Amino acid sequence: MDAEQNKPKFDAMKKILAICLLFALNSYGQNAASQQMTALKEKTLLMLDASYAADKKTALQIWDYAELGYKETKSAALHVQNLKEAGFSVETGVAGIPTAFVATYGSGSPVIGILAEYDALPGLAQEAVPEKKSIDGKTGGHGCGHHLFGTASVSAGIAIKKLMEEKKITGTIKVYGCPAEEGGSGKVYMVREGLFKNVDAVIHWHPANQNRVIMTSFIANKSAKFRFNGIASHAAMSPENGRSALDAVEALNHMANMMREHIPQETRIHYVITNGGKAPNVVPDFAEVYYYVRHPKREVAVDVFDRIAKAAEGAALGTGTKMSYEIVGGTHDLLINKTLAELMQENLAKTGGVNYTEEETAFGKKIQASFIGNAPPVEEAASIKPLQKEADAGGGSSDVSDVSYVVPTVGLEAATWIPGTSAHSWQAVACGGTEIGTKGMLVAAKTMALTAIDLFSKPAVIQKAKEEFVKGVGSYQYKPLLGDRKPALNYRD
Repeated sequence: MDAEQNKPKFDAMKKILAICLLFALNSYGQNAASQQMTALKEKTLLMLDASYAADKKTALQIWDYAELGYKETKSAALHVQNLKEAGFSVETGVAGIPTAFVATYGSGSPVIGILAEYDALPGLAQEAVPEKKSIDGKTGGHGCGHHLFGTASVSAGIAIKKLMEEKKITGTIKVYGCPAEEGGSGKVYMVREGLFKNVDAVIHWHPANQNRVIMTSFIANKSAKFRFNGIASHAAMSPENGRSALDAVEALNHMANMMREHIPQETRIHYVITNGGKAPNVVPDFAEVYYYVRHPKREVAVDVFDRIAKAAEGAALGTGTKMSYEIVGGTHDLLINKTLAELMQENLAKTGGVNYTEEETAFGKKIQASFIGNAPPVEEAASIKPLQKEADAGGGSSDVSDVSYVVPTVGLEAATWIPGTSAHSWQAVACGGTEIGTKGMLVAAKTMALTAIDLFSKPAVIQKAKEEFVKGVGSYQYKPLLGDRKPALNYRD
């Protein structure tokens, strides 16, 4: 009788013990998985430390090449060579661009992409010294650090490939060689070509003067070269027989500058006269001006651009010239993915910032002496900025934004320049030619590789990122701002 009465108690105790055992086994499994992940990441960090010397050599070689947009023949070839030697299958000349490529390793899902850039800027040839000193015979310079960008991305991709080779993770890794980010919109053509179809997530980074995960949207940009054709004549003997193309350019510029009062204040309009004639005593029969129009919202950027195009028509009408224009580039605003950003923030914190030697600190302080205004402490390069949404006004543009509208995308900035340094400056070029730059490059490579490991190992994170992406895109149907034109391969000519 007692046994029968106690049976329910015994059964209840068995259930409790079974639940406890299951919980213990589950906790043990989770702890074991966590320890395996930690060990895998530590192994990857050591792997990237071991490849640092070779990566530094690659980056500084491309810094020396300093090839402009769509002319990055040697830079792209060096990355392709390194990827092929590492075992990647590489398709070159994609999207109708000779210097674009896609390198692939592995098979199946998930498919993770890493973006690589390598174009330089015109007019920024600079030696790796802390005072302004141009390099004889050169014009281009890596004022935006894309020699570091591409190298870190390739290095991270190769590290992931090695883990796949060892069967530590499974799936497909793709490294995208993306030329002409600086105004040429190279990635837009790659997106338009469908090269990011079936990719689950994309990782990128950018050289900077701080370490942070990007939570600020790049601003939309539409650019074009406006060309005017007039009639040449002797400027002193028979000016009445001429129609100045330069007058048309100046009329357009004047109207665009008056327009600034009547457009949203976040708008940015920049221009440079690329051809204004050859001699003062000849009425110019040809002139050209290159315009950028930017705004945090792509529809506003397009609207303001269209108004400038109308002003160009008026300038031609008023000066008796003929006008045509060529769309050079067009990029969207960046679609932020907080799910991926939170994941990358954890890995950036694990990687840490940049520590300088005494010599590098002295170099940095000499650089900072050339700045306008106060500079933050050099030591800030060692710190990690907290993850936070920042204002969208101002800032730069990037064709990474177009990628973000077709696949969940996340990126970081790493301190490759002394804190306070501006991009597109001789100071940025100088820092990028030293270990100040390559140390930051290593931070980026490590953070991207660790983030990729998480994405290959955590399908739930990818699913959540995709849900956020779908919600962010909403009903918008992606459409390139540059239309259906072919890549502007000669836009730097």
